[in-house]
Order: sequence, then structure tokens, then C-alpha cells
Amino acid sequence: MGTRFLRHFFEPQSLVIIGASEKPYSMGGLVIQNLQESGFPGKLWSVNTKGYETVHGVSCFRHVADLPEVPELAVICAPVATVPDLIAELGTAGVRAAMVLSGGSFLDDRSHDGGSIREQMLRAARPSGIRVLGPECMGILVPGRRLNASYSGQPVKAGRVAYLGQSGMLGNAIIDWAAGRGIGLSHLVTLGDSVDVLLPDLLDYINQHTAAQSILLHLERTQDAQHLMTALREASRHRLVLAIKSGRTPASSLSKVPPTPGIANRDVIFDAALARSGVVRVDNSDELFDALETLSRMRPLRGDRLAIVSNGLGPAMLAIDRLISKGGRLADFSDTTREALARDDVDMTLPGRNPVDLGGGATPDQIVAALEIVAADPFVDAVLLVHAPTRLAPSKVTAEAVVANRRRFKRNLLTSWMGLEQALSARHESNLAGIPTYMSPEKAVGAFMHMVNYRRVQALLQETPPSLPFATSAAIRRQCHELIDQALEQERQCLTHAETAQVLAAYGIETPKSRYIATPEEGSVVAQELLEAEHDSGDTLALKIVHDNNIVPYRYRSHPHKLSAGLLQDLVSPEQVSSGMQRLEQKVHEKFPDSRIHEYCLQPMQRGKHSLQLCAGITRDPEFGPLVVFGVGGYKVNVLADRHVAFPPLNMTLAADLVSRTHAAKLIDEHSRQPQQDVEMICELLVKLSQMASDLPRLRGIEINPLLLNRDGLLAVDFALDLGTPARHAIMPYPEELRERVELDGMDVEVRPIRAEDAPLITGFHRHLSEESIRFRYFHHKADLTKRDLATLADINYDRQMAFIAVRLDAEGQSEMLGVVRVWNDPDNIRTEFSVIIRDDLHGHGLGRLLMTKMIRYCQGLGTLEMFGKIMIDNQPMRSLMKQLGFRLRFNMEEQVVDALLRLNEPESDWQRHRLASSPD
Repeated sequence: MGTRFLRHFFEPQSLVIIGASEKPYSMGGLVIQNLQESGFPGKLWSVNTKGYETVHGVSCFRHVADLPEVPELAVICAPVATVPDLIAELGTAGVRAAMVLSGGSFLDDRSHDGGSIREQMLRAARPSGIRVLGPECMGILVPGRRLNASYSGQPVKAGRVAYLGQSGMLGNAIIDWAAGRGIGLSHLVTLGDSVDVLLPDLLDYINQHTAAQSILLHLERTQDAQHLMTALREASRHRLVLAIKSGRTPASSLSKVPPTPGIANRDVIFDAALARSGVVRVDNSDELFDALETLSRMRPLRGDRLAIVSNGLGPAMLAIDRLISKGGRLADFSDTTREALARDDVDMTLPGRNPVDLGGGATPDQIVAALEIVAADPFVDAVLLVHAPTRLAPSKVTAEAVVANRRRFKRNLLTSWMGLEQALSARHESNLAGIPTYMSPEKAVGAFMHMVNYRRVQALLQETPPSLPFATSAAIRRQCHELIDQALEQERQCLTHAETAQVLAAYGIETPKSRYIATPEEGSVVAQELLEAEHDSGDTLALKIVHDNNIVPYRYRSHPHKLSAGLLQDLVSPEQVSSGMQRLEQKVHEKFPDSRIHEYCLQPMQRGKHSLQLCAGITRDPEFGPLVVFGVGGYKVNVLADRHVAFPPLNMTLAADLVSRTHAAKLIDEHSRQPQQDVEMICELLVKLSQMASDLPRLRGIEINPLLLNRDGLLAVDFALDLGTPARHAIMPYPEELRERVELDGMDVEVRPIRAEDAPLITGFHRHLSEESIRFRYFHHKADLTKRDLATLADINYDRQMAFIAVRLDAEGQSEMLGVVRVWNDPDNIRTEFSVIIRDDLHGHGLGRLLMTKMIRYCQGLGTLEMFGKIMIDNQPMRSLMKQLGFRLRFNMEEQVVDALLRLNEPESDWQRHRLASSPD
């Protein structure tokens, strides 16, 4: 895991191919020929036990030990059964990277001692730390370094697009598509079924150590969801990341992952994961390059309103149909634009309206004029020109006119030159001018919607959310942990209905007035009390039996015809309650003879308030961990049809995004008197569920269904909660356990990890900093923090970064930030870089020492080996503090700064010692 030694895959100075020969179908021989044709400038050898003198002119040796030097990279094309021993031999010899192109059905053969070939490969690599890419990978191409260590049959030109995939054949197809579109690649890697180097490792390397501007991803399966999410979030903050996912349906999925409770198709989880990471997802390989072309050539959108200019109404309508079905918006022109378009010299089908149909008699000049008018409209975010060739406006002539006047268009322009013969030259002209162009209006609209989606996911990444509506306390967490511990001591994997109600109440989620009873006699008495209490409202009673088979969330999905089993409604007398308990008990004994009855729940019926039935809860995916779910609910509809998911931790902004993706949001908007207020209430509940998922790691799932929304608010009518092993979150939750309060120079100070909601605190803190303090921190003057700056500083990945802030209450009782210390860990947890800054008016109180000491303890606990930072030469107070804390200070002549270095832990393996002794790679 991590980026250790990955440099040797992409920048090798020497390379050996093992298993190469001059036979016509030799994979190793093909790799040698590709290396030679690409002009690989380093040293090249081959190994083959047959004893050849040369292979395609490259010196050949019988064994690795016979090589004149230790190569940086080994490409293994030998029979797969020999690969584990080869990896062990290469690692012992000092080779840092091995790429395994061999594969086959024997990889999973466990009939021999030592486990499968994959397990043996990984075990052979561990002692030396050699990195292994493969088996069954296609190889690596880095055109800028003249490296083609693959079996690809086609050369690739250098560019700024990196492709990382999990399929060799799709990698070959990507090479051909890129060549056909004139797109150059900076890197191309396919992992195959890699046992060591994983997709997140390559993402980290490409993001941190290359000049790639865009990253294309092909995903088949996930091996480390947390690592993948962190790498994606880091990469998408700096680069355009596009992803295509195969195995979207259960029938095409290669993974053997069990289904996620309550989720019909796990593909919605990948949708949520990619969107949360700032990644644009595409549906097919054609769209991959369409999206790349659009997003790399066009300015960021300000909104999602599209204007369409065409010389025929039919094609324009095709574009509109596609736009609306994809969730886009047709721009509504301003009065000025309408008047400008309503001219006598053009025969428009819909004068002054969108789409602007100029008709078949439009000339290139008229088309350009219409584009200029529409592109100047403040209510338009992008313009699509749809053109079919006519005698008055041939495709090439029209394209040349558009290209010549493109600087007059104030909005992003997309073009669709329909046809094949004439349109081909028009598309060529557009391509040369850098104007995105597509064969059909539908493709052009699809590309525009990729821009809209990119804008949305990037906005979520940069969002500075409002304060959380709810914060748990130690007492709340302790109460819930006691209930869970009690259930586990009794060897129960579920909480009872009454216990789950207590958990919901602890988190401020309202439930009906419920009474829990055990016997018909007790039921009769309690029913009388409830009926008397509800006499004026005329409510009847509902009775539910709680037993082992109906306290598991999402269990009923496998029995849709039994959705209401175990429930009696509209009971109007104590006698009905008493007899109903007996009937329910008998039914449970008949249908579930082994199911233990825990209790009966008696509550007033919830009717007559025009309620909307929703469903909310938490489920746990085998790969991605806890998820918050939301959608339409009830007992008589298929709630799976409208169930969407989001990754905790959630804030109000992310919760609103989850709600907006559901059919429930449309129902609320249509039927609610106060839709905005209702959505806000739902978002608060989802944030509470997210907090519950973080606070209670043993919580496996909770389902609230139905969750009633009416004029009185939200009410969790029925619910179930089950338990499991402690969860591993795909996005690390807020580390509450790292909070602490200290008394410092008479100040009551809380030191805690930063969170996304602290953006306003950072803004206020920045205003208290002098120009000198800002220069010491950022190495240049930074008067104001942008929205992107605030998101980057406040919304961090806790598994890769940490920031501790010191806060106190000011004279008005509002929180204010006093100082902050930050670290950025490398993916291998070898080194971490720190920065610390204290408010100017609070120097001399010991805040810097307090924050640095806490961060040093934290990093030592993580097992990080070294902490380092760069200090400006004239920052004497910081240099003094670092010296007091035990840092070694060294003047860096090249950068004209002082390097500060502190050893935190000693290395425990050879590869750690190697990494520590070398510069970060």
C-alpha cells in the first residue's frame, strides 16, 4: 500500500524482461520490441533459462543473479507458477519494482501447499518490500519518458491525460480511441488483478508526482474503499477525474461481495462514492472521451442553463428531449435577447424563444449573429449549435465562420455537426480550434450534462457548510453504548423496539408515545389508559409484536407479501388489544417457531394529518462501510425504487444533496405547504443519523420506516436496529476522542480537530493575522481566503491529514479560533509535514507549544516516522520553539529556508529505512 517505490515503475533507469524469447507469440518478446520502438533510453536486459545470448538484440541471461547490475524494474512474462519464487529472488537482489504480465486460471489454485499463487506472490514480496503490479496487467506506458513496457500493439503520443484501469483489453481500446481523437496520454497503467499495487496507490502517485492534468479511471472492483475515497478526494481537488465503472449490475459484477441490506443495486453506492469524491462518472467508453473533450476545453460553468441554436427544429427537439431526461434545464431568455432575435430577416419557427430555430434558409453569417446574441444573455450558461448541412450553409463554411468569430461568444460553445461527409470537415475545423464537437445533438447534450455534474460535485467539495444542527455529548454516547453492550452481553444482535426508541430519543429523533407490554392483562390496562388519554382526538390504537424476525432492519425485503405481518391497526377497545396480543403470539409461533418474542408495542394510530411516508436509516456495505439511506417509505410500496445513499459524515449541505436526488423531494415540493422547511427538517434528521453512525461503531443498520412527515413535523413510527463488528468508514468520521480542554494562562481553551463547519472560524482567525504572520505561514502575502481555500483548510481527510485548532468563547459567548497546527502525511506514513500559526495578539501564552506537543503525540501514535517543516529565515520565534521541542534545524541554501526535522518513531522494516533515507517518491 502507498506510493513507496512506485517511481521505479514510471521512471526506471534500467529494466529486465523475464521470460522473453523471439518466438512469434512471446509476450516478453513483444515487450522488448515495444521498448525498443519507443526509444527507451535506459539499460535493458532479458532473462530466459533457455540460455539465449540475445533476444531481439538485447543481452539475455539464464538467471536474475547473472545480471551485470540490479535493475530498477522487472517485467515478468514467465509461467505464472514460477512467479512467487522470482519475486522473492528479485526482492533479495534489491529490485524495487516488479510488473507481472503473466496470468491464467492457476492464480486461484489452492491445491498446493502455501495457498494460491496470488497469496504466494504477496508473501514473497513482504520481506524486501518490493512492489508488485499484477498479475494479468497489460503493463505501463509513459510516452513522455519513452517507456512502453507493455504488450500494447500501438504507439501512444505524449500528453497530459493519465489512464488508470483494471482491464488490459480495455486499456488497448483506450489507446486506439485516444489515437483516433488525437489525445495524448501522460501515463497508461492497467492493474489486472494486482495483489500489491492498488488503484489508490497509483492515483496518489499520479496526483503527487506527475504533471497530468486529467485522470481517466476504469473501475471493476474495490479492494480498499477508504484508501480509494481518500485518493479520489485528494486527486479531484487538483485535477479533472473521470471514471467509468463496469459491473454495474449484479449479472456483470465480478466481485463476490454480498448484497448491501436495503439496497437493490450496489451501483448507487458507487454513484454516491464518486460524487462525494468530486469525480465525474460516465456511462460508457464513448462518453469517457466526450466528457474529457468537453471538460478539458471549456471554462467552468456558472449554472446549468443551456441555449440551443439550430437550422432545423427536429434536431433541436432531440437535444431538448435528451437535456430534460438527463435533468438539465433549458435557458429562459431575457427580454433583450427575445427582442434581438425577433428579426424580420430570419424565418424562425419559434421567434424569440429557446430553441432558436433559424430554419433551413439560414446563412453562416445569420447563425453566427444568433450565437452572439444568445451567448450574451445573462440567463444562459452555455450554447449548443446544432447544424445540418444545407446549400446556403455548408457544414465546413459554417464551421469556419463560427471558428473565426468564436471570441465574440461570451459563453461556452458546444457544436454538433450532423451528418458524415460534409460534417466531417466541420468537426475537424472545430477540433483544430478547440471547440468541443459531437456527431449528434444527444451526444452534445450528454457532454454538457457532464459539465453540469462536474460543477455540482466540485461545488460539494468546496462547500463550506453551515453549523451542525445537533452535537452529541459524552452522556448521549454513553447511554447508547450501555444499551448496545447490554444486548451483546445477552448474545443479541439486535436491539428491541423499546431500546431502539431510546437510541432515537437520545439523538433527538421523535417517536410516538409508545407503551411496551408483555401480557394480555397488562395490555388491557395500558390500552384503557391510552384510549382515555386520546379520547378527545378520537385516535385508535396500533399493536405490534416484537420478535426476533421483525427487529432486523431491511429483513422484510425478501418477503414483500408480509410487509405488515405482526401489526394490528385501528384497535378501539382494551378487549381488542388483549385478544390481538394472543392472535399475534399464535401467528408468530406458527410462522416463526424459533423466534423469541421480546415485547409488544402499543401506540396511538398516526392518521388524519395528510402525512407523507418516508424511509431513512443506516445500512452497511461490505466494502464501503456505513451509509445513510433515504427515500420514499411505507409498507405498501417498493421503497427500494427510491432509495438513495450518502456517505457519513454528513453536514446540512450534503444531506440536502441526498434529499434532492430522491423522488420524495419532488413529492415534498408538490404537496407541502412549506417545502423548504420540511426539507431542512429531513436534513437535520439525516445529519443525526450520520452522527449516530460515527458515534456507535457497532451499529450495523437502523431502519426508520415509515417516517411520517406532516404539518406537525417528523415522526419515526416504526424502526429496527441491528449490531455487528465495529465499522470501518470509507470517509473517516470526526475524531471526537481527540478533543480536550486545558487551562492556559487563565484562558479556558479547547483543543480539537478541525471540521468542515469551522470555515467561519478560519475566516475570523485570518483577519487577526498580520501580514508578517501570513507571510511566515504561506511564504507570500494572502490577503483573503477564497471559497476553495476555506474548503481545503476546513474539510480535510482525517486519514491523511490532521489539523488541531485552539478555540475559546469570546466576551459575547461566541467561539473564536486562537491558533492551528496542521500536518500532511505521505501515503506511506513515513513523513508528515507540519505548519503552525498563532493569532498575533496571543503570542507568548504557550499556544504554539501546546498545539505542537499535541500534534507530535498524535503523529507518534499513528506510527509516523518523521515530522518536518520549512521555516522562513527571519521567523525567529518559530525557530526557537522548534529547537525547544527537539527538532533538528538545518539551513536550506537552495530554497533559502530553515528545514526543521524531528524523528518520531524508528523504522521497523527495510523498506521504511530505504524510504527514510531517500527523498520522498
